[in-house]
Amino acid sequence: MGAVAVNFLKVLLVVAMGGVLLVQLVVLPEQAAWMASQAPELAHLRYPVLTIAALGLVPAQVVVVCLWRLLTMVRDDTVFSPAAFRWVDVVIASGIVAAVVAAGLNVGLVAAGAGQPGVMLMLGFATAVGAGVALLVYVLRLLLQRAVALDAETTALHAELDGVV
Repeated sequence: MGAVAVNFLKVLLVVAMGGVLLVQLVVLPEQAAWMASQAPELAHLRYPVLTIAALGLVPAQVVVVCLWRLLTMVRDDTVFSPAAFRWVDVVIASGIVAAVVAAGLNVGLVAAGAGQPGVMLMLGFATAVGAGVALLVYVLRLLLQRAVALDAETTALHAELDGVV
C-alpha cells in the first residue's frame, strides 16, 4: 500500500510541476500583456514584474524536486536518516524565499501605484502560503529529528540484544 501512495504522490508532483511551468511560461506572460494593455501608464513594469513573478515560482519547483527525493527515500526506507534533513531544510528555505518574494513584489507594486486589489490579495495569499509551508515543514522536521534519534536508539538496542543472545 505504501508503494501505491508514493507512486500516486509522484504523479501529483509531476502534475504540480507541469502546472507551475504552465503558469510561468503561458499564464504570467499573457496576464502581464493584458495588464500592460489595460494600464499603459504601468506598461514599463510589465517585464520586471513578469520576471520577478516567474522567478517567484522557482521555490515551488524546488519544493517539488525535494518532495520527489523524500518520497524516493520513503520508498527505499531511508527517510529516517540524516540525509533527509538536507531536503527538508531546502523545503523550509524555499517556503521562506517564496514568502519574501511575494511580499516584496506586493510592496513594490503598491509603491509603484500598480497595486490592484485582486493581485494584492493573491500575493498576500502567496506570502501566507510560503510562510505557512516553511513553518509546517519546520515542525515536521522536529518530528523527523525525533524519529531519526529513536531509529538510531532502536538500532543500537537491537545490536546490543543480538550481542547478548
